Amino acid sequence: MANIKQQKKRIRTATEQRLENLRYTSTIKTLTKRLATAAEEGDAAKVTEEHRNLVKLIDRAVTRGALHRNAAARKKSQAARVLAG
Repeated sequence: MANIKQQKKRIRTATEQRLENLRYTSTIKTLTKRLATAAEEGDAAKVTEEHRNLVKLIDRAVTRGALHRNAAARKKSQAARVLAG
């Protein structure tokens, strides 16, 4: 356990950042699954809406540093393939 005040603060902030990153990655996985199920159902309006939400969240995760930009590009490409058919 840390004894210095700054070390305690770093541990606390690192934990908060890790949880926020986990929230982003978990939500991205959930939205990806929703997009896949919407594509299976065949509802075009729902597919485009889910795709828009997924891409928006992926871009936000990259901006926040929760996701690497190349990983984000890969996920967006996969989502575009689902959107295309």
